[in-house]
Amino acid sequence: MVYHSLAEIDFALDDLPQIPGPTQVLLTEPTYFAVHYVINPHMAGNIGEVDSQEAHRQWWALQSTYQNLGIKTHTAAGVADLYDMVFCANQTLPFRTPASQQGVVLGQMYAEERRSEVEHFDRFFRQAGYQVATLLPDSAFAFEGMGDAIWHPNRFLLWGGYGYRTDPTAYDVLADLLDVHILALHLTDADFYHLDTCFCVLDERTVLIYPRAFAPEALALIQHFFDEVLEAPEDEARTLFACNAHCPDGHHVIIQQGCTATNQLLCEAGFLPIEVDTSEFLKAGGSVFCMKQMFW
Repeated sequence: MVYHSLAEIDFALDDLPQIPGPTQVLLTEPTYFAVHYVINPHMAGNIGEVDSQEAHRQWWALQSTYQNLGIKTHTAAGVADLYDMVFCANQTLPFRTPASQQGVVLGQMYAEERRSEVEHFDRFFRQAGYQVATLLPDSAFAFEGMGDAIWHPNRFLLWGGYGYRTDPTAYDVLADLLDVHILALHLTDADFYHLDTCFCVLDERTVLIYPRAFAPEALALIQHFFDEVLEAPEDEARTLFACNAHCPDGHHVIIQQGCTATNQLLCEAGFLPIEVDTSEFLKAGGSVFCMKQMFW
């Protein structure tokens, strides 16, 4: 079932099956990364402004960060003319069910410029032996993978953002496909066009958010299901993508450098920030979470 408000909730978090967290990460080489068009507000004014050499240096440092944390790391090659393929959270939704079935749901990209990216990740996961599913082939609605659909840590529960990219209809289909509860969150600020730009799950009870990116009913759902809701300040959330951080293990938080106030919140809550530089990728509207895909 898909839930849009607290009035619809008929379960508690502890009622849901536990699932292990993903242990592997996929990164896409930024060989062709550039800003050649504007499909989100952050790209405006940045056409032709990416320093390719610096982008590669930043990407290698991010890859090393995951490796140093002991996470098995995979890389996919970039493809010519697919400039945003480096943001590999968007094209797929890996899953693991309580019955230990593992697979991947393919995304359906909103922007025409990005639609050809999906077939390359389809091929990667098929070759890795994963079951690959689609929502509704050739359907009219968009679904942008883990850019908008984010698993609750260690529970078979999905958070789903909508309002700018993913169509809420996608969650009805996805709920039936995976037999999973989905909490749908309405996004209301175009700077935060994906859920992963304003919502960073840290552990089963803790989340980092930018609260003004959400409609009131969405914010109420977040506050209901998390015991501790950390709120990033507007400047760090909007310009440094503080909430596009990633906590791969329930303790370390990989985050864009310079998020001083957010890092203090994280430390006070018992997490360990690891700063990286993704400034070249911020020019295209993405940071750490956008640049990786975790899977089992």
